Amino acid sequence: MVRMDLLATLVPALPLLGTLVTGFGRRKLSAYAAGGLASAMVGLSFVCSLVLFLGHDGGTHIVHLFNWITVADMNIPFAFQIDALSLWMMLFVTGVATLIHIYSIGYMHDDPRVATFFAQLNLFTFAMMLLVMGSNFLVTFIGWEGVGLCSYLLIGFWYTNPGYNYAGRKAFVMNRIGDVGMVLAMTLMFLQFGTLEYAQIMDKAGSFGAGNPILVMCTLLLFLGATGKSAQIPLLTWLPDAMAGPTPVSALIHAATMVTAGVFLVVRSSVLYELAPYTQEVVLWIGVATALFGATVGLFQNDIKKVLAYSTVSQLGYMFAAVGVGAYSAGMFHVTTHAFFKALLFLGAGSVIHALGGEQDIRRMGGLRNKTKTTYITFLVATLAIAGIPPLSGFFSKDGILAGTFEGHPVAWAILVLAAVFTSVYMFRLLFLTFFGTYRGTASPHESPRVMTIPLVILAVLSAIGGVLNIPHVFGGNEWMKQHLMTAVDGVLNEHLSITAGTEFTLMGITLVLVLLGAWYAWKLYGGKTTLDGEPDDMPFLKRLIARKWMLDELYAYLVERPFGWLSRHFFSIGEDKLAVPLTAGVGETSYRFGDWLRKIHTGNTSLYLFAMMLGVVVLLLITWMGA
Repeated sequence: MVRMDLLATLVPALPLLGTLVTGFGRRKLSAYAAGGLASAMVGLSFVCSLVLFLGHDGGTHIVHLFNWITVADMNIPFAFQIDALSLWMMLFVTGVATLIHIYSIGYMHDDPRVATFFAQLNLFTFAMMLLVMGSNFLVTFIGWEGVGLCSYLLIGFWYTNPGYNYAGRKAFVMNRIGDVGMVLAMTLMFLQFGTLEYAQIMDKAGSFGAGNPILVMCTLLLFLGATGKSAQIPLLTWLPDAMAGPTPVSALIHAATMVTAGVFLVVRSSVLYELAPYTQEVVLWIGVATALFGATVGLFQNDIKKVLAYSTVSQLGYMFAAVGVGAYSAGMFHVTTHAFFKALLFLGAGSVIHALGGEQDIRRMGGLRNKTKTTYITFLVATLAIAGIPPLSGFFSKDGILAGTFEGHPVAWAILVLAAVFTSVYMFRLLFLTFFGTYRGTASPHESPRVMTIPLVILAVLSAIGGVLNIPHVFGGNEWMKQHLMTAVDGVLNEHLSITAGTEFTLMGITLVLVLLGAWYAWKLYGGKTTLDGEPDDMPFLKRLIARKWMLDELYAYLVERPFGWLSRHFFSIGEDKLAVPLTAGVGETSYRFGDWLRKIHTGNTSLYLFAMMLGVVVLLLITWMGA
């Protein structure tokens, strides 16, 4: 037990130690020393997580570090909850983060602030560990805010570029909007249950009936927080702009850490959501709409990282659609496989950008499969996985979501299949324009160093074989992940897929045929391209509208930014120029004049001082006599 407590404490403590050492020693550490130290800390954290995972007995263990807040009836400890869900998150987050850290050694080696970068990357991992390990909502919220802060720092890492600063600020502000929902949810839950501990809240919630207004409000507010972190409609526009950060940051945010936090929160609170069917409907349709939105916008992006950013938005929509229909194990399975192939896609994109001296426009790429063979092969594996081509991991995880959705919501299933077809089109478009045809750029392409390609190979293997983690019964599997999560997620116990095996095979066949048609269509249009026309301004109106993200940023600017800016300017002119400045200046002027007057009556004449003192005594006596 002591050994478990120590290992659990080391999981977040090691990245925190790495942050402190690389942060305070940033002026003395070389790029490779800082990168090696930061990678070692996260790697050791992964080892501790692996030991805990292998030794887990299926139960729930609370690691109590210290009493944190004790006020009247409020008792909130700083503690960790070690169970099947937290262990799985710890394992794949630290594992993928370790590979991204190692990759960053090669990618960021010539940056003058590389030690600061690794300190912030370690801090990001530490915050994510607090988020998934917390035994109560407040410890989770500390990690929740921590990943928000780190995203701001890392997205705007190259702060000399004003556009990057704006992107970091946008991510921070939009996440704060969602965080208001989480704070209100925690307040409401504490007032209702008298605690913020997950176990106690889930036990007490069982006494409430389904559809209880308090639980509906709590779950809606929690979901508002999740929409911010996991970039769901309407709080999704920050995620594509997060591409302003270095590519390893994009991989970490989009694959294994921040954007999965919202899905984790819903799964951790599955008991509450099972008792709030109205909220489940909201989660489902927001997820479906987000999946379709991201897939459509990804069709017409030309920045290699922007294509992947919108694919992340779309895949997150699938995850929320899964938890919205109560398929929690399928949602978590897709979280895991997505971490593998999305990290691989972003790191592969970074390898391409590195090979082309910073070029990110796929219209100026092409023909790279013979010049960057390792990057091409691994990128191909990731593309097949995200498109859902069997037997790669994405096929199994996406099938679980589609099957669970079809059972009660065939319309939602049809929309998600359409989004899958769009995913196939834009991902193979990206693959063909980058690696096939003739080279359309000016740089001299070259393969990345081994410190960057080895993580690609490992992630490619995981993307290829990751489906074995949850092979469905129709293929003779035992759905291992579902069995694993049953001990920690009560909602998984209620997962019962009632469609027949024949129906499930039919659904798989329909989806696969349509996805392959999407890939064929992309090949027909882009497979042998030597030039690429079609700037957004030259596109038809609908294509241009989609390429500009359905004008969502412009809509928010019109509805929120401009009115808020107008109010700010006018309140400033009234409150600051006409009230605060004159008032402050008036107080200063009055003080000055009063002091100047007092100075003049201090003449230094002793007789005058004695007369004034006696006059004061007489006045005091008169006041006392009149008061009596």
